[in-house]
Amino acid sequence: MGPIPEEERPLTVHHLNQLLLVCSIVLLVAVAAVRVSSRSGLPSLLVYLGIGVLMGQDGIGHIQFNSAAMTQVMGYAALVVILAEGGLGTKWKEIRPVLPSASVLATVGVAVSVGVTAAGAHYLVGLEWRQALIIGAVVSSTDAAAVFSVLRKIPLPARVTGTLEAESGFNDAPVVILVVAFSTAGPVEHWYLLLGEIVLELAIGAALGLAVGWFGSWGLRHVALPASGLYPIAVMAIAVTAYAAGALAHGSGFLAVYLASMILGNARLPHWPATRGFAEGLGWIAQIGMFVVLGLLVTPHELGDDIVPALIVGLVLTMVARPLSVVVSLVPFRVPRPERILMSWAGLRGAVPIILATIPMVNGVAGSRRIFNIVFVLVVVYTLVQGPTLPWLARTLRLGEKGEAADLGIESAPLERLQGHLLSVTVPEGSRMHGVEVSELRLPPGAAVTLVVREEKSFVPLPSTVLRRGDELLVVATDPVRDAAERRLRAVAQGGKLAGWLGTGGNRG
Repeated sequence: MGPIPEEERPLTVHHLNQLLLVCSIVLLVAVAAVRVSSRSGLPSLLVYLGIGVLMGQDGIGHIQFNSAAMTQVMGYAALVVILAEGGLGTKWKEIRPVLPSASVLATVGVAVSVGVTAAGAHYLVGLEWRQALIIGAVVSSTDAAAVFSVLRKIPLPARVTGTLEAESGFNDAPVVILVVAFSTAGPVEHWYLLLGEIVLELAIGAALGLAVGWFGSWGLRHVALPASGLYPIAVMAIAVTAYAAGALAHGSGFLAVYLASMILGNARLPHWPATRGFAEGLGWIAQIGMFVVLGLLVTPHELGDDIVPALIVGLVLTMVARPLSVVVSLVPFRVPRPERILMSWAGLRGAVPIILATIPMVNGVAGSRRIFNIVFVLVVVYTLVQGPTLPWLARTLRLGEKGEAADLGIESAPLERLQGHLLSVTVPEGSRMHGVEVSELRLPPGAAVTLVVREEKSFVPLPSTVLRRGDELLVVATDPVRDAAERRLRAVAQGGKLAGWLGTGGNRG
């Protein structure tokens, strides 16, 4: 019996060790690259894509990877995690006033962007209408991770950040539906039926996302799990459940996971800072893995002929389609001109368009490889142009807000047998709780500050103890007043000791 061919040999522990070593090195390099991207102002996606390209067949790694189907599956899985992390970090108080404008921007704005970009790709580049429509749909989805990785150091008005964040969470759903429809074999007929399908899928996804999020948050608030480490796992499991329920019900799973995560993120769940940190870690791993795989899939030596078409399509998208979609969508809402300008330029395209560009490849659409190459070049080049200039544009338009009080970090741990909660409170820099006496917090009856940790020393505070920046407080509250105590603490952090009398929320009782 001859030797077993290499491709038929079973995997061994040695192979697993090699795989783990390679993955660990890639993750360490990618994590170190975050520092480079933060210093340069470039979105981290470019660094991770570069790592994938270097590891690919034209790079030093010479890894042969050409499975569009596997890339699409991995991309969808990563996108679910990224949307969940984004929803958990979305503040309801910021997006509630802008939900109508963000919804119009994510639907009507997407339609305008698809039409204008497709027309440019057809008439200026010479693509067939089906290919032009696919490209127009693919690049019409904005990427929240790319936008806020650049703007995270610049405080913007809540209306701007809320609109951009909600738009990026909402517009993935209609774009996916459009790309799948345009990539289906046969002519696309009866546009009104396609419009009805989009509306139905969005409605189903929204309903299931809201339901799963509400029931999940209710359960986590009323059931004390045996270990604090189970709360982050439970939250992510609920978010993934929302996606699965939406997809299986023929609705928009992406909208479902974003809405469910947003409800969970604003429900003041137990051990929330730990849950938020866990979600951020998973989000980083998902982004790193997704971008590296996308970099492996691209073949750099095939991109030469598609650079000019990509630049033309990108120019139409950034200079015509995106600004026009913003203007048309925001006309009824009277958004100031500087904010419209920033939103027009802040339409960064990240990993989502590249993932969506694999759909026509999997479906065997003619010219799908060229579509992927054009989208890849477009995303890289225009992210390279837009990313570093966004902070400068925000400052030029004078949209930065200074002096806003920092949000108060509160972690809650339920005491099921004692029918109470432990609230761990950290007084951040910029909080107006600095200089307030413990008695001036005016917590509701049933809540009290029991311990203060200052400069690594703990002590039991007196009513006259003055709180300082950096203090960590341990507040004990009974179940009936837990929410009122947290509201009061946040009100003092925002408005100081006179919060209740000056109109800030969180009055005693």
